[in-house]
Amino acid sequence: MVNEFKLKQEICEVGQKLYLKGFVAANDGNISFRMAENLVLCTPTLTSKGSLKPDDICTVDMTGKQIAGRKKRTSEVLLHLEIYKRNPSVKAVVHSHPPYATAFSVAGEQIPTCILPEVEVFLGPIPTARYETPGAQGFADTITPFVNKAKVAVLKNHGTVSWGETLTQAYWWTEILDAYCRILTIAHGLGRVERISEPKVRELIDLKERFGIKDDPRKLENADLCVNTEFGRGFAGPAACGCGGAAGRVEGGAVTAASQQDVERLVQEITDRIVGAMK
Repeated sequence: MVNEFKLKQEICEVGQKLYLKGFVAANDGNISFRMAENLVLCTPTLTSKGSLKPDDICTVDMTGKQIAGRKKRTSEVLLHLEIYKRNPSVKAVVHSHPPYATAFSVAGEQIPTCILPEVEVFLGPIPTARYETPGAQGFADTITPFVNKAKVAVLKNHGTVSWGETLTQAYWWTEILDAYCRILTIAHGLGRVERISEPKVRELIDLKERFGIKDDPRKLENADLCVNTEFGRGFAGPAACGCGGAAGRVEGGAVTAASQQDVERLVQEITDRIVGAMK
């Protein structure tokens, strides 16, 4: 038998985690759990996820009509309901605005894959849904292509949404995604992002199956394993340094000969100018 009060407590606990992690600010974000075929618990509107109480949680039916709760349900519950309708195995949905993952969508940068083993195993594909004004059915419809092909998605210029069989799962996917995007941002700042080869990624997908995780659509559909392979390639050429000559490429922290020649030529030019100015 479903313990409704305990589920509401779990929603409040996830809300606090989101708030403490900085994944939501003020009254951002929303959380839901499908406790029966036609009943969904969800967070209310205009309420901080860091201070939720079980009594704040609303109950809606699968059309979005509120049937219980002292506060008004979130305006974005239709997004959650669309996921439940498209995938009956999903029991929990978390929508928030994790900074690093959201920054990728704001920058128009698709989140690259084939980089971290943990992301390949636990998340798999990370699609980006098109932008639509939040709240209405049109916004909810943006997630439909991905519900059965992923477990987390980036919402263009808005945030992220993740789903799973438990509230803990749905929260974990968000946390893993933002930690990954943070690592990508730091690595990109260092100058280069190295990738795992496609054969090694296929090994990871096979490993998932041995773990009992058989929901990776990339193997089922023979889809491309690696996306956004241009991200963080680490080229250093004449356009960047203004020194002319061959492009030169940073390989594993070492500079190729062509790039070294360009650097030496630039250093000599700067030295000549300084000496000339001193004369």
